[in-house]
Amino acid sequence: MHTPEQPAAIRPTSRDVARAAGVSQATVSLVLGQKWRGRVSERTADAVRAAARDLGYRPNIAARNLRLGRTRTALLVVPALTNEFFAHVYTGAAVEAARHGFGVVLYPSPDGVGPAKDPFASAQAALDGVLASSMATDALRAFQGTELPLVMLDSDPAGAGAAAHVNLDVADGMRRVTGHLLELGHRRFLHLASAVPSWTFDVRAAVLADALRGTELRTARARLNVADAWEAAHLALTAPGPRPTAVICDDDILAAGVYKAARRLGLRIPEDLSVTGFDDMALATALEPELTTVRLPAEEFGGRGMAALLAVLSGGRPEPADLPVELVVRASSGPAPAV
Repeated sequence: MHTPEQPAAIRPTSRDVARAAGVSQATVSLVLGQKWRGRVSERTADAVRAAARDLGYRPNIAARNLRLGRTRTALLVVPALTNEFFAHVYTGAAVEAARHGFGVVLYPSPDGVGPAKDPFASAQAALDGVLASSMATDALRAFQGTELPLVMLDSDPAGAGAAAHVNLDVADGMRRVTGHLLELGHRRFLHLASAVPSWTFDVRAAVLADALRGTELRTARARLNVADAWEAAHLALTAPGPRPTAVICDDDILAAGVYKAARRLGLRIPEDLSVTGFDDMALATALEPELTTVRLPAEEFGGRGMAALLAVLSGGRPEPADLPVELVVRASSGPAPAV
């Protein structure tokens, strides 16, 4: 036998609560919004709460947030979705946001070069704030100059337009890499640098150049993909003059390209050529030999950035923060080959 479907239950409204309690909707709003003291009697407040309980009324939080101009949503802007590092940054940010009842929308700005376009008709109407990670200098024009609070990750702490900065101590990471290779006796270096014009890569290059002053240092640039890194490394390793004995890469992905170039040239890692990376993502241990690299606490980084944004939204002024990094020594770095 066919049983007719029951009509869906109609959700009670504040108007229903007002009618049941014999008060106005404004009074219901005051009582349920905990703003009734001094404006509504205790007896009336009790009547409103009883009516809401009996009817099973629950406020529409989404509508309330829209009226208040708060959507409890933050935008995380990253250079690319294909880089594992930013997946971990997102995870850390989302976990911290969820602890405070916030959601996170992830938005890639192609290659971090931008400028990133406003992904909404009006970002200010759809968002409470923006968290931007490892962006190029001009990538955030769409958000700078608006009323949206902006927290920058892995960016120039002296830069204007951001309410707070959270950084990784990439300078210390590069000092640890160069110190490690110098201790192994290396004196001829190739820096395979990222071609993205970003503060974080500028810092790495400046620290590396200072630490390796007095040695032979070449620089080659490549976009953050294996194919471009392989081509740049091949050209640098076959250039006239003594070949570098160590390659310092701005990213583990660039290091993978160096591995490919070395294999094509018949060079052994680390016997003929030491290679180091930056990030310590899954790729670092997928390579053979496993890659010496700088471990960046990506999830903690995202979480600290979101905490800073939430503090700004609450009226605070977070101090700039630098998260420590760690050199992870593996089999890709060894003593400099004998001349």
